[in-house]
Amino acid sequence: MSFGFLHNKWFKFSLWGGLYLLWVIWLGNYWWLLGLAVIFDLYITKKVKWAFWRKRPEKGGKSNGWLEWLDALIFALVAATFIRMFFIEAYTIPTGSMEKTLLVGDYLFVSKVAYGPRVPETPISFPLVHNVMPITGGESYSEIIKNDYRRLKGFSNVKRDDIVVFGFPHGDTVLKALPQDDYYQLVRMNDNNREYTQKMYGPVIVRPNDKKDNYVKRCVAVAGDTLSVVNGNVFVNGVPQPEFEGLQSTYTVYTNGSAINPKILKEIGLTPQEVYFDPSLPGYPDMTLTKSELAKVKDLAVVAEIRENIDVYPPDYPDSPILLFPFTENFEWTRDNYGPIWVPAKGATVGLTLENLPLYQRIISAYEKNSLEVKDGEIYINGEKSDSYTFKQDYYFMMGDNRHHSLDSRYWGFVPEDHIVGKPAMLWFSTDKYESFPSNIRWNRLFKFL
Repeated sequence: MSFGFLHNKWFKFSLWGGLYLLWVIWLGNYWWLLGLAVIFDLYITKKVKWAFWRKRPEKGGKSNGWLEWLDALIFALVAATFIRMFFIEAYTIPTGSMEKTLLVGDYLFVSKVAYGPRVPETPISFPLVHNVMPITGGESYSEIIKNDYRRLKGFSNVKRDDIVVFGFPHGDTVLKALPQDDYYQLVRMNDNNREYTQKMYGPVIVRPNDKKDNYVKRCVAVAGDTLSVVNGNVFVNGVPQPEFEGLQSTYTVYTNGSAINPKILKEIGLTPQEVYFDPSLPGYPDMTLTKSELAKVKDLAVVAEIRENIDVYPPDYPDSPILLFPFTENFEWTRDNYGPIWVPAKGATVGLTLENLPLYQRIISAYEKNSLEVKDGEIYINGEKSDSYTFKQDYYFMMGDNRHHSLDSRYWGFVPEDHIVGKPAMLWFSTDKYESFPSNIRWNRLFKFL
């Protein structure tokens, strides 16, 4: 069978032109149709030398190997940037907030088409770098050109219980000396003194939505839901959350005076280096376990008693009202007894009072770009006295599966729809930092679909 038509210039133009046309329709910006003229010239007329750096070798001469490598590198860079921007992007898991669902050292492919990719708000950016240059530490993007938020059509919307990658809501402002920390939390911990905080750890860097650091959590409630956490158990609209296999809590494990053999801990699924034994207890004051691991620990002869660590008001250290959203003592919430809290939905209107304003003030001012102030006990939005507010987009409530070791919506509130990045699609690699090569490779997690 002959496949000579694959080399036909009209076939090549039809193939690449058709794919490009579909992308333009998906993008919804028909000025990009001008690019069809470039594709036509590349394959049909060949009047313009688009690869200006490439020289054709003289008859009988050798081609320049360096220029061929440059040509291949430019093509790979453009293709990788395009794929990363609109289809799929690689991420790593740096913290244990989603263990045992996602582990520290997991490498993910995240699908952007799952919920629809965002059109870049800051299109001028160093290729394949998110927000910080790897060597200099400077910002990797320019805001000379800045687009409004727009999301292309995806396969679905964010659903309850999905694992979601999103931009950190409080990541619009970061401190140069502590870029991974929550700037607003540090300000509250310093008696709301912004000047002191910036003097100690600044200067501050202000980032657009698409350049915020990315987090991964489970969406436990979507727009319009009412969420409650009762003694560590999540309820949405009065219904208990499903028991996910990787869901964890912490327990105080009392023993007969002896520590559990590290080999046994490892067989159960725990990391011995992260399990602290307190001989004065005697036992483990903060052992993180899934339901299946809890059952195995209960069966150990050395274990005398197990109690789940449930935080009741007032919250135990390190939590406090200034750390838990909405950062006021009026709500008397803890990480394990939280809510009920309603998740705002696009088009919904909520009555505003001084009592519930802390729940919505960041949405009104930061996420939906309104001026907000309180004068003489009255609320003013964009200079007008207001007793209600209608939301412009959907919001989500995110929590980590490692419930007692996760900074999530309980600590910084709602996640706006325009912060959603994508959905983890596949684990392609995973390593254990406590093991040496090749034992550090978690072979059972390689190429695992999520």
